[in-house]
Amino acid sequence: MALEACSLSASILRQLTYSTTRFGVYEELKDTFTTVSSAPSFPSLIAMASTSGFLGGVAGNPADVLNVRMQHDAALPPSARRNYKNAVDGIVRMTREEGWRTLFRGVLPNSMRAVLMTASQLASYDGFKRLILSHTSLEDGLSTHFSASLLAGFVATTICSPVDVIKTRIMSAKESEGLARLLANVYRVEGVNWMFRGWVPSFVRLGPHTIATFLFWEQHKKVYRRLRGAGEEGHAV
Repeated sequence: MALEACSLSASILRQLTYSTTRFGVYEELKDTFTTVSSAPSFPSLIAMASTSGFLGGVAGNPADVLNVRMQHDAALPPSARRNYKNAVDGIVRMTREEGWRTLFRGVLPNSMRAVLMTASQLASYDGFKRLILSHTSLEDGLSTHFSASLLAGFVATTICSPVDVIKTRIMSAKESEGLARLLANVYRVEGVNWMFRGWVPSFVRLGPHTIATFLFWEQHKKVYRRLRGAGEEGHAV
């Protein structure tokens, strides 16, 4: 139970750094390039989401490394465990004992996945939201947010599923092999179906997460704009 509680603190720290950065940067970029008369094009939204996703991946990498270690601790014998007390203790000890570079181990693949996840979630959400508002009678409310986020969850799962499959195969492989060789072997045995193996459980996890995230995000934006005195007038979708 203690190990689970410690791991929870690392998961929370990851969300505070990773998600806050990618959503914050994306919204700031979108506001910067949005005027009363025009809004960024969909390709521009993809570029903004990709940028914010990459920065979020970098910002959240230390907590991600820590999270993996703390979850893995439970599978190790007591003598081999790192026994981080909490997320802060883990970050401090990792830096002191192994150097600051340890915090950014695996930062490139993590950031690349964050790019795919953020672009497929945020950009697709805004794209679907625009389509719903333009081609249906729905207004900018809960029904629109739910519909757009559901579709965004579908897109995010579909795009990230092949990456997650590759990541799992690499981590579970008994022998180290190059990415090209791994892909060739998997394709030879399973064909193209390997790309979407485990898609349904992935969607069961990511779909509700995406819906809840965007529903809360929309409400947060409304409250923030009211507090800032901007209101919602003059903001393009």
